[in-house]
Amino acid sequence: MKYPLIVASVSVFLTACAANDNAPQNSNNVANNVDLTAPVKGEAVKSPDSNHIITLEKVMSDPDWIARSPSSWYWGDDNQTVFYKQKRLGNPVKDLFKKSINAEGNGDKVAYSNMHVVADDGAVLSVDGKHELYTFKGNVFLKDLANQTVSQLTYTSAVESQAMFLSDGRISYRVGNVFYAHDVKNNQVRELANLQMTNTPGGKKAEQTYIAKEQEKLISYVALQKRNAGLKADEKNKLRSENDTIATSVFYFGEGKKVVQAKLSPNAQMMVVSVAKSESWSNAGDIMPNYITSEATIDPQKVRRRVSDNRQYKEDVYLLDLVNDAQYLLGYESLPGYDEDVLASVKAENFKREGKEYKSEKSPRNIHLMYNSIQWHKDSNQVAIMMEAWDNKDRWLATIDFDNKKFVNQHRLHDDAWINWDFNDYGWFDESETLYYLSEESGYGHLYVKPVDGKAKALTSGNYEVRQLTKTADEDSFYFQANKSHPGIYEIYNVTVDNATVTAVTDLGGNNSFSLSPDETKLLIEHSTTTMPPELYVQDIKADAEAIRITHTVTDEFLAMPWTAPTVVEVPSSNTEQGIFSRVYQPAPTEGASAAVQGKAVMFVHGAGYLQNSHLGWSGYFREFMFHSMLVQKGYTVIDMDYRASKGYGRDWRTAIYRHMGKPEVEDMLDGVNWLVENANVDKERVGVYGGSYGGFLTLMSMFTEPEVFQAGSALRLVSDWTSYNHGYTSNILNTPEDDKIAYERSSPIYFAEGLQKPLLINAPMVDDNVFFQDSVRLVQRLIELEKQDFETAIYPVEPHGFVQPSSWLDEYRRIFKLFENNL
Repeated sequence: MKYPLIVASVSVFLTACAANDNAPQNSNNVANNVDLTAPVKGEAVKSPDSNHIITLEKVMSDPDWIARSPSSWYWGDDNQTVFYKQKRLGNPVKDLFKKSINAEGNGDKVAYSNMHVVADDGAVLSVDGKHELYTFKGNVFLKDLANQTVSQLTYTSAVESQAMFLSDGRISYRVGNVFYAHDVKNNQVRELANLQMTNTPGGKKAEQTYIAKEQEKLISYVALQKRNAGLKADEKNKLRSENDTIATSVFYFGEGKKVVQAKLSPNAQMMVVSVAKSESWSNAGDIMPNYITSEATIDPQKVRRRVSDNRQYKEDVYLLDLVNDAQYLLGYESLPGYDEDVLASVKAENFKREGKEYKSEKSPRNIHLMYNSIQWHKDSNQVAIMMEAWDNKDRWLATIDFDNKKFVNQHRLHDDAWINWDFNDYGWFDESETLYYLSEESGYGHLYVKPVDGKAKALTSGNYEVRQLTKTADEDSFYFQANKSHPGIYEIYNVTVDNATVTAVTDLGGNNSFSLSPDETKLLIEHSTTTMPPELYVQDIKADAEAIRITHTVTDEFLAMPWTAPTVVEVPSSNTEQGIFSRVYQPAPTEGASAAVQGKAVMFVHGAGYLQNSHLGWSGYFREFMFHSMLVQKGYTVIDMDYRASKGYGRDWRTAIYRHMGKPEVEDMLDGVNWLVENANVDKERVGVYGGSYGGFLTLMSMFTEPEVFQAGSALRLVSDWTSYNHGYTSNILNTPEDDKIAYERSSPIYFAEGLQKPLLINAPMVDDNVFFQDSVRLVQRLIELEKQDFETAIYPVEPHGFVQPSSWLDEYRRIFKLFENNL
């Protein structure tokens, strides 16, 4: 699907003038060159000063000078107040602010003594809607919403969590692996379940050695001790079973295990628990030396595992009957495809390369629960669980047949590439045994509803993605965020459950996230544009309502700078029908001798792989945005592409890199260079490239496999060998090295280093527990052995994956700029 060019003024963040007060902000008007960086209607904005010179010293300094934008924002329970956190000036600490939506200013800092009263973000509401329950600093609080009184139910050094209202009016919470019920009427606290990661007392022991068996025969003392221990255990069990003042709800799961997830039913009669093998740090991962410490010693920090460890992981799921003190292990046999050999073709290809033949056989797959995936229906008659296969190819949404103690599959999502970590939200309707869930089965993340005994129905459809689900109290509709009108514009929508009618609620352009007010009459919105950091707005939910800005945290100094607003273009692709959406930063056209200066260009390659940066909102790469504006002042054109693998464009775009990372993306990068040459007055012999993390990986792949395209490149915090990266990310895309060596070899830059022909700058943080410093070290040694000369390495001893110190940012980008100035 082709979209029109999105024009954002090349000059700067424009002043809103009277003539534009009635100009539509709807993305449907993009063909009419609507200024998508302009402020929301009616706002006054400080004019930029075109005489300002953008310097590296300024843009790489502490970002407090830009804005201390609101974060962690939420509604107060009076529907007239919002709360948000704001970083202190020159201080990493964040303060909580209270802001009336009808008052001027940014609100007031919440006093420490009052924190527990307002820290109810994520509170659960009682059935009658009169009370809410939440935790603050590990203690449980109950708030009476009518008179705004708060009762502290626990006052301990332990950490209470998972606070919930039970069906009988009691309150439940968890401490470690013990669950309690608290009766607020008489203040009695009762233990509901104690999950022990030990063997059952008196249960079957591990198989005895030969000498141990003989010892019982030969030494009377050993036999006597065994007999006495058994008698004591029997006495304890009799007392617990016949005296109801003693808690009997202890469940044993075996030594060497850990609880991964556990969720109590609202009636406190059942619980679902998942457990897995407990692994210590000593058996996992590697070490990362930290050379700059307060003690002036080398600190060998323990870090994550590598995907090359080929770790196999699974969880066992139990149903606990708290009434009868019984526990049942739930097998996965009832899940369709639980034993399929989904990697058969991959293994066969790898076996064939080794001159072997692979014989496919069915075998139970390793399966585990997805994050926060146990959801009880409020009547306790149903529970749903979302699970995923460890090979990343299947996701199941299942309920439990309580009578037969087995899973009942409600939805299976299979992907020949991998299941997305996104689009896994789901839940229950309160008034019916109906599930709602997100699924990528159509090729895009959409919302579905499904009765337990019925067929699924799609509530949304089309070439766009749905996120941030919020079900209304009457269960008649959902609010959600989506890029429906354009891939790079995220607005808020509503969809009705009965007839699947989708209605746009906001019309702001840019990027918008939201929270629905408790009374469901307003939206709290975080809104941003390409040149404007996030601010908070409030909008009534009614026809023709306007969003009103309620915070002003962006500095006048930032607004006065002559930033270059990027133009979003759809670069034609040589490989797909859909084009490659890209941000383009370009100087104003010139003629004569100065026109030649515009021949140079830089391609920025965003990180993460699955990330969208060519959208119309404020970018997480804000330093790069400012650096690109500086480059424009120096006569460069800059392009920033959402190559295949990027977020926001559907399943096929996301999975185009399956088993071959670095090939589709580089193909898209080449299309970007060709577009610059044909459309942006760029000399093909004067193009450079840089990027960090995944962007560093692609910088390497492009320079190693297409050495004639880029004249210079800088790879930051780079991945040189995917076998060293983590399991969760890498095994999705490349499977595991044990199963798919082919995928790792053709996707890892270190195998192609002999292709380097142009100057390369490697910037490597040393305390990076995400992409290990070793990735850079091994690549440098490989380049040395290949006798390559055109590369340099800069190391940053105190920096993690995401740089923190302004001095490091400045040093890094001075080197990058120097590289481009010397070679372009």
